[in-house]
Amino acid sequence: MSAARLEWVAADPASEHMLKIAAKVAGTSTTVLITGESGTGKDHLARWIHEAGPRRDAPFLKIDCASLPSELVESELFGHERGAFTGAEARKRGRLELAREGTIVLDEVAALAPGAQSKLLRVIEERQFERLGGTETLEMDSRLIALTNADLERAVRGGHFREDLLFRLNVLVIIVPPLRERPRDIRPLVEYFLARLAPVHGRSGAKIDPAAMNALEGYSWPGNVRELKNVIEHALIFAPGETLKREDFPANLDVGAETAATMKLQSLEEMEKEAVRATLEATHYKIAQAAEILGISRKTLLEKRKKYGLV
Repeated sequence: MSAARLEWVAADPASEHMLKIAAKVAGTSTTVLITGESGTGKDHLARWIHEAGPRRDAPFLKIDCASLPSELVESELFGHERGAFTGAEARKRGRLELAREGTIVLDEVAALAPGAQSKLLRVIEERQFERLGGTETLEMDSRLIALTNADLERAVRGGHFREDLLFRLNVLVIIVPPLRERPRDIRPLVEYFLARLAPVHGRSGAKIDPAAMNALEGYSWPGNVRELKNVIEHALIFAPGETLKREDFPANLDVGAETAATMKLQSLEEMEKEAVRATLEATHYKIAQAAEILGISRKTLLEKRKKYGLV
């Protein structure tokens, strides 16, 4: 698949600048760190970089460091020999081995356990690794792209992330701006999602009412592009007619439009608290629905609700 077939909507200057950096990075083989809030499209950008570069025809493999137990993350990354741990009944080749000259994406690299961080540092420095429980040294030919929505410098100060690993990852950093900081992307993104989702729901002739578009453009999008996609799909499912009107979209769009201007003058923590509060109120404190809109897990939302006293 070529980069031209994998689209990235970039109408806002902030997005265009980011995409120019990504295009330059695509032609290199260096490790890349992509940061940004949840739902901004970090994994999509990683795929875009892979397909825009010379590794496009090689494997593209991804490991979710946050959802897998630490021992499974290492097994997925490095592979293991038979008997390396309980349940390891046969040799398994890891992603570093399977990727060959392709790309390996480490999603939420901040969640890596200390042992895995140490091994990853060696891989980046020496381009070599061993399977768990093995002695054979294997060469790494693939490229690493690390993704995170965490503040790695804060994680280093807190003793949760190795400083030397951060230095290795920090060579090439791409920051994906939140949707509220690239407002000119909203309209073309709406059109992009509408064109692709409408046929899926048997609504090929669907279009958006101007008042609804104004509401979408005035909203602060705490859940970023993922939330926008969910909102468009919601309207396509529940709208009675071919024209998607304001009332066909979730009620929290109005809350976001009212608070967008004041949120710019708030701290990041205040912005997060306001986004969580507004979304909880708009969804009548339906935790699962609010978590989906915000692009976070139910557990994380409950923790933030407790933290900010939103009961």
